[in-house]
Amino acid sequence: MLPVRYLPDGLIDPWPLPRLRAATSVVPIRFYYAPAIEVSRSLLGCVLLHEQTAGMIVETEAYLGGDDLAAHSARGLTERTRVIFGPPGRAYVYFIYGMHECMNVVTEPAGSASGVLIRAVEPLSGLKLMAERRRWTGSPRGLTNGPGKLTQALGITRKQYGQRLDRGALTIRRWKTPPPFEVEVTPRIGISECVDLPLRFVWKDNPFVSRH
Repeated sequence: MLPVRYLPDGLIDPWPLPRLRAATSVVPIRFYYAPAIEVSRSLLGCVLLHEQTAGMIVETEAYLGGDDLAAHSARGLTERTRVIFGPPGRAYVYFIYGMHECMNVVTEPAGSASGVLIRAVEPLSGLKLMAERRRWTGSPRGLTNGPGKLTQALGITRKQYGQRLDRGALTIRRWKTPPPFEVEVTPRIGISECVDLPLRFVWKDNPFVSRH
């Protein structure tokens, strides 16, 4: 993979969109029928693409539904959480702390109420647009290294709530030749319930994760 570079004349895309599309293919819906833990691990290295921007997923967290009190679905079926209880392969985008929108991927068959939080991506395409959206002038390492940062950078909002991830402007793609990396597993972060469960999956030593 080519490194992201920050130069005086602006951010340079390591993977321009035409080249990125040619090197990847859309992940089919059947991929998301698997358990949340399996999907969370398998999403590492995949590409989250929205319109003219894209980033490679380097950090995820699994939320299991049922007895997982850290999952939104633990509160039951509400207007906010209805998509989690539906079929997999949909985007669950929600507003948090009065300032951030975060994106989850719905997993497992309808009724399971499980999902995967996308916590960080490595920016690949549309870096200048990402920086403009975030009013960001620092290193690319801080551009998308958090769940609220990446949605703002990629222009993902609650308008994408419930959208399928195998069609349209918001898709998840995988490399035809996947990059090699090691997976590190840790407890989830930024939660107050079920804090010890090892459900955070990280591309080991990747500089774009939210926390090392």
